[in-house]
Amino acid sequence: MARERIVLVEDDPDLATTLVLALEKQGFSVSHYGTGRDGLHGVLDSPPDLVLLDLNLPDLDGLSVCRELRDTEAVRDVPIIMLTARVEESDRVLGLDLGADDYVTKPFSLRELVSRIKALLRRRGLDSGVPENEYRDPRLVVQKGSLGVTLDCQPVKLTVREFELLWYLIINRPRVASREVILDRVWGLSADVETRTVDVHVRALRSKLGSESIETVVGAGYRFKGLN
Repeated sequence: MARERIVLVEDDPDLATTLVLALEKQGFSVSHYGTGRDGLHGVLDSPPDLVLLDLNLPDLDGLSVCRELRDTEAVRDVPIIMLTARVEESDRVLGLDLGADDYVTKPFSLRELVSRIKALLRRRGLDSGVPENEYRDPRLVVQKGSLGVTLDCQPVKLTVREFELLWYLIINRPRVASREVILDRVWGLSADVETRTVDVHVRALRSKLGSESIETVVGAGYRFKGLN
């Protein structure tokens, strides 16, 4: 199934390498940026499922990045965990006041960090109205565990890849997913495929579920609309 994507904004290369390896071992896809400005642009260009944000960053500190993300509608709801060596309560409170969802003080346990990440991602799925294993609207039912899909109470046969693409678009809604991100999340970084492969699979899904089910956002990618 599609991997959940994390953006790590951390200027310490040793720590960043450790975190990337540990999180990828847990099944996440990780994009790393070494400066606040690069991290901000990376999140805005391709919204992830969660941001790990260092507080002390060159050129643009973590608090400023957090403020910008929370002021931008497209990424306003992306969970943010702040990482910092600071222990002052005022710093922690300020970060939370600016919209950070959690705060981890260095040095921290990788096991604890992964647990916090998973908890936030579970909560986000529930808050968005999309249960972890099932999606329902007036016409469409999609069940992750059984790979089952029904449209107007009739079963729909999807290939495994079509189902993975559909499920990723569902859990990503209402955000737009670019073709490049879809390839990463659904096919995997090592997959030797072209972006037009995404278009082919989207056309297949539309032919089975209806053209209105998936919206094309010109110049950006695709967004799941559902069926009402």
